[in-house]
Amino acid sequence: MHQALLIPDIFLEIFAHVNQVLNPSSTGEKALARKSIAALATTCKKFHEPAMDLLWSKVDQLEPLLGCVTRLHPLIYHGGSRWDSTWSKGVEPLSAHEVRQFLRHSARVQSLNVQSDHFFHLLSVVPIEKCVFLRLRSLTWRLATARYLDLFLSCTLRRCSLFTINQNLKNIVTRCAALEDLSIKKLNFDASTADELSLLSDSVRLCKQLVILSCPPLDWAAWEHLSILPNLVRVGVRDVQICSAPAWPSERNVANPTQFLNITALSLQVNNAGYIITVLQHSKFPSLMELKIETDLLSSEEAEQLFCALSNCKACQTLQQLEITVISGSRHQGSSLTAIPHLLCFAQLQTLRLVCCFSYIYLDNDVLLEAMSNWPHLRTLEIEGSCLHPSTVTFCGLFTALRLCPHLHTLRVLIDPVNIEIGPNKIQHTSLKTVDFDTLSPIANTADVARIIFNVLPCVDQINQFTMHTEGWDEVNRHLKSLKAAVLH
Repeated sequence: MHQALLIPDIFLEIFAHVNQVLNPSSTGEKALARKSIAALATTCKKFHEPAMDLLWSKVDQLEPLLGCVTRLHPLIYHGGSRWDSTWSKGVEPLSAHEVRQFLRHSARVQSLNVQSDHFFHLLSVVPIEKCVFLRLRSLTWRLATARYLDLFLSCTLRRCSLFTINQNLKNIVTRCAALEDLSIKKLNFDASTADELSLLSDSVRLCKQLVILSCPPLDWAAWEHLSILPNLVRVGVRDVQICSAPAWPSERNVANPTQFLNITALSLQVNNAGYIITVLQHSKFPSLMELKIETDLLSSEEAEQLFCALSNCKACQTLQQLEITVISGSRHQGSSLTAIPHLLCFAQLQTLRLVCCFSYIYLDNDVLLEAMSNWPHLRTLEIEGSCLHPSTVTFCGLFTALRLCPHLHTLRVLIDPVNIEIGPNKIQHTSLKTVDFDTLSPIANTADVARIIFNVLPCVDQINQFTMHTEGWDEVNRHLKSLKAAVLH
């Protein structure tokens, strides 16, 4: 053996390179990496322990550990095929000796994904309050039950992803005091109950080291607790079927909002727009860089409240990415939203995606020009609303505004296909590559539109369309393709 391989840092770096998977979705690539690590484990005694640590560091299901039990191995890997959910049916629980076989490599596991509980009866001999995965750092628990969960609650746990809210939640955050990443989703799509949301909020207030939190809506006491966590940078709230917001003290003073000094990414995906409005009205996010909102606006008044609260959340000099999706009910179809003026304060904006499925987002040449002048760093602009109103953004107005955003590479807007006069001396925009247009009326002259795009947007190969007048845009694309082919020849 080369002397360099006797230095732990060197052969650990080699092992990490062998274990590297460039495409996580490729099962073949992952299988090859595991096979290579297994081969290193059998090379020599020096390699055995570190290679085995790597081989067992991430376990997607418990079956590979149960496969270490001599009696269970042929049941799990029968015929060389992957196991199914019926293999453990009628199988006797593990004996004390077999438990030791099962736990042979459990101390090596650092990341574990538990997807099924059909084999838990095999573990009945293991003391239920005992943690057997002593080095576990990441746990994904895709079960509605919390039975046997204590076996996995290591004091080293840093990341926990749960798919249920139950009484064991407080036990989890108490035992795993070093928890940094907590994600809670519901397996079903039922609305969270008031008791569940109360339990969730009480449990979150016990967390002291959170860096990332994703969960159903919290009450204000939990939000205030989050504001004092020094390491918290990312918060996501999601519960699309919540019927009413958790309790918020009526005496809360909007004029004295709570400061969230360190949060850089916030996602609020809640069907109840009132909850999102209340959070924004009572909070300031001076470090916020990414904001995602998804809601159902019940009235134009709520829309105005939402955009006003957003513009006052103290993120004007930091926000770079803003995505707002409004899923309005059909009774508001065709209503107009004046959203853009409220967003002009975000001077560092690089990405804006504004989708209002049943409402018209007012945008004309003047509004677009003012927006572009306020967003010089913009790279992606996608504005999609109801097509029941004709667009007043013309090609001339669009190209004039584009000069103010030299880095823009993706554009999606409703445009006027009839007024295609652009005026003389239009400067080429060379960074724009992806363009989605839609129109309320048919395109008057597809050849002229293609020629305009060819001359002003040289890096655009085709125009994508939302939903309407696809034949017209297909014809534009055919003309555009011909123009580009003629240049090449």
